Amino acid sequence: MSQWLLKRLFEAKDQPKPTFAIQGTINWMRALSEIIDSDEFSSEKINDVYKQVQRRPKNEIADTLVFENMLMAYHNLASLSSLDKDISHKYDVIRSAIVSWYYSTYFSASAMVAASSGSKQETHSATAKVWHSDFAERGLLPYPFNLCLSTLVLKKVKPQIENLRNGNSYDLSVYSSNLEEAKGACISYLNGTADYKKREVEERVKTSKEFKKLGVENFRTKAAQILRDDALDKGQVNFLFQAFRYRGKANYRDSIFLTYGNSYEDKIGPFINDLRVVTKAFIQMAAFYCKKRVAKDDWELFINDLEQNTRLSLSVNEIKI
Repeated sequence: MSQWLLKRLFEAKDQPKPTFAIQGTINWMRALSEIIDSDEFSSEKINDVYKQVQRRPKNEIADTLVFENMLMAYHNLASLSSLDKDISHKYDVIRSAIVSWYYSTYFSASAMVAASSGSKQETHSATAKVWHSDFAERGLLPYPFNLCLSTLVLKKVKPQIENLRNGNSYDLSVYSSNLEEAKGACISYLNGTADYKKREVEERVKTSKEFKKLGVENFRTKAAQILRDDALDKGQVNFLFQAFRYRGKANYRDSIFLTYGNSYEDKIGPFINDLRVVTKAFIQMAAFYCKKRVAKDDWELFINDLEQNTRLSLSVNEIKI
Protein backbone atom coordinates (compact mmCIF):
# COMPACT_ATOMS: atom_id res chain seq x y z
CA MET A 1 0.00 0.00 0.00
CA SER A 2 1.36 3.41 -0.99
CA GLN A 3 1.97 5.76 1.92
CA TRP A 4 2.52 9.09 0.21
CA LEU A 5 2.34 11.28 3.32
CA LEU A 6 4.71 9.10 5.35
CA LYS A 7 7.26 9.12 2.51
CA ARG A 8 7.01 12.91 2.27
CA LEU A 9 7.56 13.33 6.03
CA PHE A 10 10.56 10.98 5.96
CA GLU A 11 12.10 13.12 3.23
CA ALA A 12 11.50 16.33 5.19
CA LYS A 13 12.61 15.37 8.71
CA ASP A 14 13.68 12.68 11.13
CA GLN A 15 10.34 10.86 11.27
CA PRO A 16 9.92 7.81 13.55
CA LYS A 17 8.19 4.82 12.00
CA PRO A 18 4.52 4.87 13.03
CA THR A 19 4.55 1.21 14.09
CA PHE A 20 7.45 1.71 16.49
CA ALA A 21 6.14 5.00 17.90
CA ILE A 22 2.62 3.79 18.63
CA GLN A 23 3.93 0.59 20.20
CA GLY A 24 5.77 2.51 22.91
CA THR A 25 2.82 4.86 23.41
CA ILE A 26 0.31 2.07 23.97
CA ASN A 27 2.62 -0.23 25.91
CA TRP A 28 3.74 2.32 28.53
CA MET A 29 0.16 3.18 29.42
CA ARG A 30 -0.77 -0.53 29.48
CA ALA A 31 2.10 -1.15 31.90
CA LEU A 32 1.10 1.71 34.21
CA SER A 33 -2.52 0.56 34.22
CA GLU A 34 -1.47 -3.03 34.94
CA ILE A 35 0.50 -1.86 38.00
CA ILE A 36 -2.31 0.38 39.25
CA ASP A 37 -4.79 -2.49 39.01
CA SER A 38 -2.45 -4.71 41.08
CA ASP A 39 -1.63 -4.85 44.78
CA GLU A 40 1.28 -2.50 44.10
CA PHE A 41 -1.11 0.48 44.10
CA SER A 42 -4.05 1.05 46.46
CA SER A 43 -5.59 3.58 48.84
CA GLU A 44 -3.73 1.83 51.64
CA LYS A 45 -0.39 2.23 49.82
CA ILE A 46 -1.06 5.94 49.22
CA ASN A 47 -2.04 6.42 52.85
CA ASP A 48 1.20 4.74 53.97
CA VAL A 49 3.18 7.26 51.93
CA TYR A 50 1.33 10.28 53.32
CA LYS A 51 0.52 9.19 56.88
CA GLN A 52 3.23 11.44 58.35
CA VAL A 53 2.23 14.52 56.32
CA GLN A 54 1.15 17.38 58.58
CA ARG A 55 -1.40 20.12 57.95
CA ARG A 56 0.33 23.38 57.16
CA PRO A 57 -0.31 26.81 58.68
CA LYS A 58 -3.34 28.50 57.15
CA ASN A 59 -2.64 29.79 53.63
CA GLU A 60 -5.87 30.74 51.86
CA ILE A 61 -4.18 31.87 48.62
CA ALA A 62 -2.26 28.62 48.24
CA ASP A 63 -5.30 26.54 49.21
CA THR A 64 -7.39 28.31 46.58
CA LEU A 65 -4.73 27.37 44.03
CA VAL A 66 -4.99 23.76 45.19
CA PHE A 67 -8.76 23.68 44.66
CA GLU A 68 -8.55 25.44 41.30
CA ASN A 69 -6.00 22.95 39.98
CA MET A 70 -7.92 19.96 41.34
CA LEU A 71 -11.05 21.24 39.57
CA MET A 72 -9.13 21.34 36.29
CA ALA A 73 -7.76 17.84 36.90
CA TYR A 74 -11.31 16.60 37.57
CA HIS A 75 -12.56 18.30 34.39
CA ASN A 76 -9.92 16.58 32.27
CA LEU A 77 -10.71 13.24 33.89
CA ALA A 78 -14.37 13.81 32.99
CA SER A 79 -13.32 14.51 29.38
CA LEU A 80 -11.27 11.34 29.29
CA SER A 81 -14.09 9.28 30.79
CA SER A 82 -16.48 10.50 28.09
CA LEU A 83 -13.94 9.76 25.37
CA ASP A 84 -13.61 6.27 26.80
CA LYS A 85 -17.31 5.37 27.04
CA ASP A 86 -19.19 7.62 24.61
CA ILE A 87 -17.10 7.39 21.43
CA SER A 88 -17.46 4.38 19.15
CA HIS A 89 -14.49 5.05 16.86
CA LYS A 90 -11.58 5.51 19.28
CA TYR A 91 -9.06 6.53 16.62
CA ASP A 92 -10.96 9.81 16.22
CA VAL A 93 -10.19 10.86 19.79
CA ILE A 94 -6.88 9.18 20.60
CA ARG A 95 -4.83 12.38 20.42
CA SER A 96 -7.40 14.34 22.42
CA ALA A 97 -7.45 11.54 25.00
CA ILE A 98 -3.69 11.81 25.49
CA VAL A 99 -3.96 15.58 25.90
CA SER A 100 -6.73 15.17 28.51
CA TRP A 101 -4.60 12.58 30.31
CA TYR A 102 -1.63 14.91 30.35
CA TYR A 103 -3.49 17.96 31.63
CA SER A 104 -5.23 16.00 34.35
CA THR A 105 -1.79 14.80 35.45
CA TYR A 106 -0.27 18.26 35.19
CA PHE A 107 -3.05 20.03 37.12
CA SER A 108 -3.00 17.34 39.82
CA ALA A 109 0.77 17.79 40.22
CA SER A 110 0.31 21.57 40.28
CA ALA A 111 -2.22 21.17 43.10
CA MET A 112 0.30 19.07 45.02
CA VAL A 113 2.99 21.72 44.59
CA ALA A 114 0.58 24.43 45.78
CA ALA A 115 -0.29 22.27 48.78
CA SER A 116 3.39 21.67 49.52
CA SER A 117 5.06 25.05 49.14
CA GLY A 118 2.26 27.33 47.99
CA SER A 119 4.16 28.14 44.82
CA LYS A 120 2.86 28.57 41.29
CA GLN A 121 5.28 27.92 38.44
CA GLU A 122 5.19 29.73 35.12
CA THR A 123 6.09 26.75 32.92
CA HIS A 124 5.36 23.05 32.84
CA SER A 125 9.06 22.26 33.08
CA ALA A 126 9.44 24.43 36.18
CA THR A 127 6.47 22.66 37.78
CA ALA A 128 8.10 19.28 37.09
CA LYS A 129 11.33 20.45 38.73
CA VAL A 130 9.59 21.67 41.88
CA TRP A 131 7.48 18.49 41.99
CA HIS A 132 10.75 16.54 41.78
CA SER A 133 12.29 18.25 44.80
CA ASP A 134 9.07 18.40 46.84
CA PHE A 135 7.91 14.84 46.19
CA ALA A 136 10.09 12.52 44.08
CA GLU A 137 13.32 13.13 45.99
CA ARG A 138 11.56 13.07 49.37
CA GLY A 139 9.90 9.70 48.85
CA LEU A 140 6.43 11.23 48.88
CA LEU A 141 5.05 9.31 45.90
CA PRO A 142 3.59 5.79 45.69
CA TYR A 143 4.73 3.31 43.06
CA PRO A 144 4.73 3.58 40.03
CA PHE A 145 4.63 7.40 40.18
CA ASN A 146 7.79 7.44 42.30
CA LEU A 147 10.10 6.10 39.56
CA CYS A 148 12.69 8.83 39.01
CA LEU A 149 16.32 9.73 38.36
CA SER A 150 18.11 12.74 39.87
CA THR A 151 20.89 12.85 37.29
CA LEU A 152 21.31 12.38 33.55
CA VAL A 153 25.00 11.43 33.62
CA LEU A 154 25.13 8.08 31.82
CA LYS A 155 27.62 6.41 34.17
CA LYS A 156 25.31 7.26 37.09
CA VAL A 157 22.03 6.48 35.33
CA LYS A 158 23.08 3.03 34.14
CA PRO A 159 23.61 1.44 37.60
CA GLN A 160 20.40 3.05 38.90
CA ILE A 161 18.42 1.52 36.04
CA GLU A 162 20.07 -1.86 36.61
CA ASN A 163 19.20 -1.64 40.31
CA LEU A 164 15.57 -0.84 39.49
CA ARG A 165 15.42 -3.70 37.02
CA ASN A 166 16.85 -6.21 39.49
CA GLY A 167 17.09 -8.76 36.69
CA ASN A 168 13.83 -7.79 34.96
CA SER A 169 14.49 -7.95 31.20
CA TYR A 170 11.10 -6.79 29.86
CA ASP A 171 10.89 -3.53 27.92
CA LEU A 172 8.43 -1.41 25.93
CA SER A 173 8.19 -3.96 23.14
CA VAL A 174 5.89 -5.97 25.44
CA TYR A 175 2.15 -5.34 25.77
CA SER A 176 1.97 -6.10 29.48
CA SER A 177 -0.25 -8.89 30.71
CA ASN A 178 1.32 -9.31 34.16
CA LEU A 179 3.12 -7.31 36.82
CA GLU A 180 6.69 -8.26 35.88
CA GLU A 181 6.17 -7.26 32.26
CA ALA A 182 4.60 -3.99 33.41
CA LYS A 183 7.46 -3.15 35.75
CA GLY A 184 10.02 -3.82 33.03
CA ALA A 185 8.16 -1.61 30.55
CA CYS A 186 7.96 1.26 33.06
CA ILE A 187 11.68 1.10 33.76
CA SER A 188 12.30 1.02 30.03
CA TYR A 189 10.27 4.22 29.55
CA LEU A 190 12.12 5.87 32.44
CA ASN A 191 15.45 4.96 30.82
CA GLY A 192 14.25 6.13 27.41
CA THR A 193 13.15 9.47 28.83
CA ALA A 194 16.53 9.89 30.53
CA ASP A 195 18.21 9.33 27.17
CA TYR A 196 15.84 11.81 25.52
CA LYS A 197 16.51 14.44 28.19
CA LYS A 198 20.25 13.76 27.92
CA ARG A 199 20.21 14.58 24.20
CA GLU A 200 18.27 17.76 24.93
CA VAL A 201 20.86 18.90 27.46
CA GLU A 202 23.76 18.04 25.14
CA GLU A 203 22.27 20.12 22.34
CA ARG A 204 21.78 23.01 24.74
CA VAL A 205 25.38 22.74 25.97
CA LYS A 206 26.64 22.90 22.38
CA THR A 207 25.04 26.33 21.99
CA SER A 208 26.60 27.71 25.19
CA LYS A 209 29.41 30.24 25.26
CA GLU A 210 31.55 27.92 27.38
CA PHE A 211 31.35 25.13 24.80
CA LYS A 212 32.05 27.45 21.88
CA LYS A 213 35.19 28.71 23.64
CA LEU A 214 36.55 25.16 23.58
CA GLY A 215 36.61 25.24 19.79
CA VAL A 216 35.27 21.68 19.47
CA GLU A 217 32.25 20.11 17.79
CA ASN A 218 31.58 17.15 20.07
CA PHE A 219 32.24 15.78 23.56
CA ARG A 220 35.31 13.72 22.82
CA THR A 221 37.69 15.97 24.75
CA LYS A 222 37.98 15.89 28.53
CA ALA A 223 37.07 19.56 28.85
CA ALA A 224 33.92 19.12 26.77
CA GLN A 225 32.91 16.05 28.77
CA ILE A 226 33.30 17.92 32.05
CA LEU A 227 31.13 20.76 30.73
CA ARG A 228 28.51 18.30 29.49
CA ASP A 229 28.45 16.16 32.63
CA ASP A 230 28.13 19.20 34.87
CA ALA A 231 24.96 20.14 32.99
CA LEU A 232 23.69 16.55 32.92
CA ASP A 233 24.18 16.16 36.65
CA LYS A 234 21.66 18.95 37.21
CA GLY A 235 19.08 17.09 35.11
CA GLN A 236 16.35 14.81 36.36
CA VAL A 237 13.53 12.52 35.25
CA ASN A 238 10.26 11.92 37.07
CA PHE A 239 6.72 10.98 36.14
CA LEU A 240 5.83 14.55 35.24
CA PHE A 241 8.78 14.87 32.85
CA GLN A 242 7.78 11.54 31.31
CA ALA A 243 4.20 12.78 30.91
CA PHE A 244 5.45 15.99 29.28
CA ARG A 245 7.49 13.99 26.78
CA TYR A 246 4.54 11.68 26.15
CA ARG A 247 2.14 14.55 25.45
CA GLY A 248 4.70 16.31 23.24
CA LYS A 249 5.19 13.22 21.13
CA ALA A 250 1.46 12.88 20.56
CA ASN A 251 0.62 16.56 20.15
CA TYR A 252 3.64 18.08 18.43
CA ARG A 253 6.61 16.04 17.29
CA ASP A 254 5.31 12.90 15.62
CA SER A 255 2.17 14.02 13.84
CA ILE A 256 1.49 10.85 11.90
CA PHE A 257 1.97 7.89 14.19
CA LEU A 258 -1.33 7.70 16.12
CA THR A 259 -3.83 7.39 13.28
CA TYR A 260 -1.99 6.31 10.14
CA GLY A 261 -0.92 3.02 8.58
CA ASN A 262 -1.32 -0.29 10.36
CA SER A 263 -4.49 -0.88 12.36
CA TYR A 264 -4.32 -1.45 16.13
CA GLU A 265 -8.09 -1.44 16.59
CA ASP A 266 -7.94 -4.18 19.22
CA LYS A 267 -5.63 -2.08 21.41
CA ILE A 268 -6.95 1.46 20.89
CA GLY A 269 -10.11 0.93 22.95
CA PRO A 270 -8.25 -0.58 25.92
CA PHE A 271 -5.61 2.14 25.53
CA ILE A 272 -8.06 4.96 26.22
CA ASN A 273 -9.37 3.05 29.22
CA ASP A 274 -5.78 2.65 30.43
CA LEU A 275 -5.34 6.41 30.15
CA ARG A 276 -8.45 6.85 32.31
CA VAL A 277 -7.28 4.33 34.92
CA VAL A 278 -3.89 6.00 35.27
CA THR A 279 -5.43 9.48 35.39
CA LYS A 280 -7.86 8.51 38.13
CA ALA A 281 -5.02 6.97 40.17
CA PHE A 282 -2.87 10.07 39.86
CA ILE A 283 -5.75 12.32 40.94
CA GLN A 284 -6.46 10.02 43.86
CA MET A 285 -2.84 10.32 44.98
CA ALA A 286 -2.94 14.12 44.67
CA ALA A 287 -6.23 14.28 46.60
CA PHE A 288 -4.80 12.25 49.48
CA TYR A 289 -1.90 14.66 49.84
CA CYS A 290 -3.83 17.89 49.30
CA LYS A 291 -6.56 16.97 51.79
CA LYS A 292 -3.88 16.60 54.47
CA ARG A 293 -2.38 20.01 53.73
CA VAL A 294 -5.28 22.42 53.21
CA ALA A 295 -7.21 24.05 56.05
CA LYS A 296 -9.19 21.60 58.18
CA ASP A 297 -12.64 20.77 56.74
CA ASP A 298 -12.03 22.77 53.54
CA TRP A 299 -11.51 19.65 51.43
CA GLU A 300 -15.00 18.44 52.39
CA LEU A 301 -16.40 21.89 51.56
CA PHE A 302 -14.70 21.69 48.15
CA ILE A 303 -16.13 18.25 47.36
CA ASN A 304 -19.61 19.14 48.63
CA ASP A 305 -19.61 22.31 46.53
CA LEU A 306 -18.71 20.35 43.40
CA GLU A 307 -21.48 17.85 44.11
CA GLN A 308 -23.99 20.69 44.15
CA ASN A 309 -22.66 22.87 41.35
CA THR A 310 -20.66 20.92 38.79
CA ARG A 311 -22.18 20.47 35.32
CA LEU A 312 -19.81 17.65 34.47
CA SER A 313 -21.34 14.21 33.97
CA LEU A 314 -18.57 12.47 35.91
CA SER A 315 -19.53 11.83 39.52
CA VAL A 316 -17.51 13.73 42.09
CA ASN A 317 -17.16 10.35 43.81
CA GLU A 318 -14.38 9.67 41.27
CA ILE A 319 -12.13 12.14 43.11
CA LYS A 320 -13.40 11.53 46.64
CA ILE A 321 -11.09 9.89 49.16
